Amino acid sequence: MKLSAHHLKRYREIAALLWKYGRSDLVARLKVDDELTPDQPAANQNVSPEQLADDLEAMGPTYVKLGQVLAGRPDLIPEPYRKALARLQDNVKPFPYEDVERIVVAELGVRISKAFARFDPEPIAAASLGQVHFAHLRDGRPVVVKIQRPDIRPAIAHDFEVMEQIAAMLDAHTEAGRRYRFSSVVEEFRLTIQNELNYEREAQNLIAVRHNLEEFENIRVPEPILDYTTRNILTMEYVTGRKITSLTPLARLDVKGEPLCEDLFRAYLKQVLIDGLFHADPHPGNVFLTDDGRLALLDLGMVGHTTPQMQEHLLKLLFALSDGNSDTAAEIVTQISERADDFDAQAFRHQITKLVAQRRDQALQQMQIGRSLLEVSKNAAENGLHVPSELTLLGKTLIQLDEIGRILAPDFDPNGSVRRNLDELMVRRLKKDASKGNLMGSMLEMKGFVGALPGRLNRIFDVITNAELEVKVRSLDTKVVMEGMQKIANRITTGLVLAALIIGAAQLMRVETPFRLFGYPGIAILCFLGAAAGGFWLVISIFVQDYKTRKRLTPR
Repeated sequence: MKLSAHHLKRYREIAALLWKYGRSDLVARLKVDDELTPDQPAANQNVSPEQLADDLEAMGPTYVKLGQVLAGRPDLIPEPYRKALARLQDNVKPFPYEDVERIVVAELGVRISKAFARFDPEPIAAASLGQVHFAHLRDGRPVVVKIQRPDIRPAIAHDFEVMEQIAAMLDAHTEAGRRYRFSSVVEEFRLTIQNELNYEREAQNLIAVRHNLEEFENIRVPEPILDYTTRNILTMEYVTGRKITSLTPLARLDVKGEPLCEDLFRAYLKQVLIDGLFHADPHPGNVFLTDDGRLALLDLGMVGHTTPQMQEHLLKLLFALSDGNSDTAAEIVTQISERADDFDAQAFRHQITKLVAQRRDQALQQMQIGRSLLEVSKNAAENGLHVPSELTLLGKTLIQLDEIGRILAPDFDPNGSVRRNLDELMVRRLKKDASKGNLMGSMLEMKGFVGALPGRLNRIFDVITNAELEVKVRSLDTKVVMEGMQKIANRITTGLVLAALIIGAAQLMRVETPFRLFGYPGIAILCFLGAAAGGFWLVISIFVQDYKTRKRLTPR
């Protein structure tokens, strides 16, 4: 894909951002590939993490969202930048109240004064895609109303056109692009934002996760008010409390951090490994400590989904990492990933063994499974494996949970919590698989198999008895193999002809003729010159043809 002249202004803004921070300590510590981050002069000391947050905010909602995602990845960016980008999670410049009134009228069909008994003009939080206002319904219930930013969809669509073009160019012309598949990353990012822009979908996520976590007394999910919810407006019950990041050291003394963290980890493992639907963005800004001492999960626009088969693979992988079983971990990741043509299985296993050994040597409290999952994903990409997005999303989620655990209970052991709860989740998963519906389905499949087995066996024996058994072999890459055989045959034939010329010329040197060159028999010299020219041509053609073949077979 070629870059479009229609987006020249955006290209210039992105290039200016990369130039400004490409020589800072941010890129010095985050190096994806030498092609993308070539050796630069000394780090640019005139930029600060706060400036990066301001610059991303100035570029619009898509880049604010990108900053939010990076703020949740301590494995990717230095801590000062991560803390600065965390501001983008709920402290972005709000849009005017006049736009809020216009959107409410357009979506709900009535003025704000008719729909709500109270509606605060000043937002209590503003983020990349919308802002939140406190309000009271007509029946007196306190609620929060999330309003989507005006005209945000065309701006995001334009940004993703630019991102897709740049990603396609990198995939086609850089080794890092072929390894990390930037186009796929951009597409995943686009789908995530697209889902977050649909507030009706987020309301259904709230309902589903709220139902799935009913058994956890320490976890609360706000209830959406569907009559006041549309595609661009989300109304939900108001949760009284405060962000866990605002807790002072004295306030933490009154919080029962260990039970809260234990329930939080157990709830998320259940979401991922049992329910198949999980809150994928539990950064500290999205987790509230309620006035009654519980944890409230907010902003369920970003969720992850896991199929039953993927749940089994993830459960096995978590067991393998927590037990330090590197061979099993490498085998599972290889099984669930897409292999590139240059996949190096031996190098990948070696890196996983080294990673697991390093984690095993650490103290139990330092052994972060979330970070291990992300490092496994990175090592897989470096060796030609493309892991499913669920694996990366789970690693990011566990890292964010680790951070919440350190805030609420500094001595809490996340890895120990994972190990304690995996056994219980394994039992629950087996019970789920042994449900009446699954058993009846298996019995019906067994009935069909047993009923058809005698007929199939009779047909097989008849074919063998009548000598009618045929084995069909499908050769892969037949054209490439035949081309290679033809090149070998042509080169051998040419070599034999040249050898015959040389031998014949040597024999003709003894035959005296009136035609002489350089004082020797002319015919013999002509044969020698023909053999030399043919040999030179053969060597050149070998190099040229091999180069063209390598270029044609190199993956793009």
